[in-house]
Amino acid sequence: MENSYRCPACQSQHSVAADRMFDGRLIFRCSRCKVCAIVPQQPSADEAYLDFLDKYESGGAASADDLRLLMEQEKIVRPKKEIDAFLKSAKAEGDPLLEGIMRSEQDFIVDLRTMEEPPPEYGSPVEGLPVDPAISQVLAGKGIEKLYKFQEDAVKKILQGRDVVVTAPTASGKTEAFCIPVLEKIGEVILRDGPLRKDKGVIRAIFVYPTKALSRDQLPKIRELAEPLGVRAAVLDGDTPDAERSRFLEHLPDILVTNFDVLHYHMMHRTTFSRSLHTARFLIVDEAHVYTGVFGANVHHIIKRLERLAGTMQIVAASATLPNAGEFCRVLFGRKMEVVQGRGRRGRIHLAIIFPSLRSRRSLTMDLVKASAEEKHRTIAFSGSHLGAELTAFYAARQGVSIRVHRAGLTAKARAEVEAMFKSGQLSAISATPTLELGLDIGDVDAIVSNIVPVNRLVQRIGRAARRGQQGYAFLALGNDPISQYYKSHPDDYLSDQEHAYTDPENPFVMEYQVLAMACDRAISMVESKPVWDTLQKLISKGMITSANNRFSADLRRAREYLKEYSIRGIGSRVDIKLAGKIVGDRSLPQALEELHSNAVYFLAGRRYRVKELHFEKNRQPFAELEVLPGDYPYYTKALTDEWPSIIEVYERKKVFGIEVAYCSLKIDKKVLGYANIEIGQEVAQGKKVLFEKPLEFEFMTKGFVFRAPHPLGESSKADDEEYVQMSGFHASEHVVIEGSAMITGGASQDLGGISLGSSGLIFVYDGSVGGNGASKALYDRLDRAFGRALSILSECPCRSESGCPRCTYSYRCGNNNEYLHKPAAIEVMRRIAGGEATEIGEEIAGERALV
Repeated sequence: MENSYRCPACQSQHSVAADRMFDGRLIFRCSRCKVCAIVPQQPSADEAYLDFLDKYESGGAASADDLRLLMEQEKIVRPKKEIDAFLKSAKAEGDPLLEGIMRSEQDFIVDLRTMEEPPPEYGSPVEGLPVDPAISQVLAGKGIEKLYKFQEDAVKKILQGRDVVVTAPTASGKTEAFCIPVLEKIGEVILRDGPLRKDKGVIRAIFVYPTKALSRDQLPKIRELAEPLGVRAAVLDGDTPDAERSRFLEHLPDILVTNFDVLHYHMMHRTTFSRSLHTARFLIVDEAHVYTGVFGANVHHIIKRLERLAGTMQIVAASATLPNAGEFCRVLFGRKMEVVQGRGRRGRIHLAIIFPSLRSRRSLTMDLVKASAEEKHRTIAFSGSHLGAELTAFYAARQGVSIRVHRAGLTAKARAEVEAMFKSGQLSAISATPTLELGLDIGDVDAIVSNIVPVNRLVQRIGRAARRGQQGYAFLALGNDPISQYYKSHPDDYLSDQEHAYTDPENPFVMEYQVLAMACDRAISMVESKPVWDTLQKLISKGMITSANNRFSADLRRAREYLKEYSIRGIGSRVDIKLAGKIVGDRSLPQALEELHSNAVYFLAGRRYRVKELHFEKNRQPFAELEVLPGDYPYYTKALTDEWPSIIEVYERKKVFGIEVAYCSLKIDKKVLGYANIEIGQEVAQGKKVLFEKPLEFEFMTKGFVFRAPHPLGESSKADDEEYVQMSGFHASEHVVIEGSAMITGGASQDLGGISLGSSGLIFVYDGSVGGNGASKALYDRLDRAFGRALSILSECPCRSESGCPRCTYSYRCGNNNEYLHKPAAIEVMRRIAGGEATEIGEEIAGERALV
């Protein structure tokens, strides 16, 4: 804070200054006599200074020697004796990395614990496995005398023909768990069917990975087991060169390694390759937890289409640990899956959970990465978004850390270069999105710095570290957000909140594209048409499909043109990103409008660009032109939006406490009104606003739920200021219900949007993807817990600002620049909900101002 004041103790002029905390409070302290005090936020610095004077006169101020005690009492930092106890319990006294981090004067150490898992339980010797002796010999050649118990259980169930999902951390042996029985069964098929088309070969199993990089990373491991048995495995994907593709088709492998994008494309184009899929008897889906939301909905239908060509296949999935693995895989694959759980093997890891009291999460992350790098620990810093990963690398590089970005949206070549540099030791750190949660081999990792994610995903990330048995470190950097504030006070809840994966195969837009692709694969019979009858009628009305002789056939030219731009990883139109006339990336709508509007600052591979112009006209492929920004440009941007919901159809209703809640299909009319400039280094949720002369407009269909919150000031209040308080209380309630629910739903808040309709009390929470992604349903199913947690977050946050702060009522996704928020009213709303006050949604929703 720039203001400086006279000290009431030593009378020095301009010696007192104030530091603002993220919860809105201020610490006043004198640079000379060191008198200090913590005061609530006030509308102006002068008013806060008067509070400081009052504290001094009443004996509430402290001396510099007491500042640490004052900060301990206010739970800004942990008492030293508790830090000593943490380090002693973890046997980490004297550890240079932990000593420096744990004794920071800027953070509250929530927890420190040592993770020392016992090794997985062993099963029978490999010679006792019910498999061909040749397989046992291959395992013995790899030095494997016994399988782990979970591997043996998986092998036996798969050999019995069951559909199985194996859940275990990264590098725990999942590949052997599904490769061994599948190789045995391929041998049985070869013996039974004979050398079908021996000269050409036959695809007998399809191994699917979510990325091309992971397919190529895993191929050597598959071949190591398969080739000694005379079983061929090969990759075919979008990066396969033409010459290699021709050799592949001339002599098909027994095991095809690919991705769902390739299967989708070739089936709907009826290629030579697609016709070779009909002999496949086994489908192996690794990293199944990746197929959530819209991506998972598409995968569900692609598997159904694949089985139209190949017949019913045995499905084996492998996944990171999920508490709802059986339920999720039943939805994803459309059948019951038996779950086999395993655990990984790694060295001793110290896990520290840290809350940044006097700074931003990003500042904390920077110090963690820098401190780790200075101690020569090879580090991965995980962020939850493209922007977060880019900013982490941007700031860390400024501090001299050798770091690069690894995220989706970069070219495969750029990501491979980062992986190779890290593996060879040329980089000391990587700033990554969840792309590196997958099983890519990037060499030794000593330390993990993670944003807040469900604990089972944190364990998955930690599985990256200490694989050689060395001492490892994991740091969970909590943030300046409602859920972090909650976990600061309730760390045990964090350790029990696990991710619940979700997807929605009934997404009507996914179904429309996938049923059309299904008709391109092969005409749809009358029997097959029954489950997709309504979708077929829509496609017939659009002229995409015709009906004749009890069969539904696609107009292939029109259908393939319609499907040409469709991505199974998203829905709807995209905005191309161009730099110097070349396409360097793209983003899907509606998110693209918020990131690529004119004058938006866009991060790409660690550099910042400005959107020179967004071309967004009808009947034309939209694109954004980028221009390079100078390195000292002081801002990045956040869009200002306005949204209006319309209920199309109600699917179901229920009561949560006394609140009526309806899950429904929605139409969202979205406008981007302008943007706010956020100053680099000032990690706040508000900024200086710039409004467009003509807003950008877009409408889309999705799914979500609606409820009417109780009025905090009573039904009869009509005064304008009371109406403002109500409106702002509902807006704050909408924020905290979404932001505070993240771990209850497994991080689904990232995929959600919210709207509160003025003073009506109507609050909408919806899927941020066109057509829906299942996130709002995950929250709808657990809304009672979300309401309870929202009340705890609001009540326990120590901020005294009427509007609240980033740790309770603010949302970093707020389209209103976090204005129109009222924390006391939101507390009353949530108390009335928890107290069982009854409300009904009603019919009248027009005429209110929406807050998002």
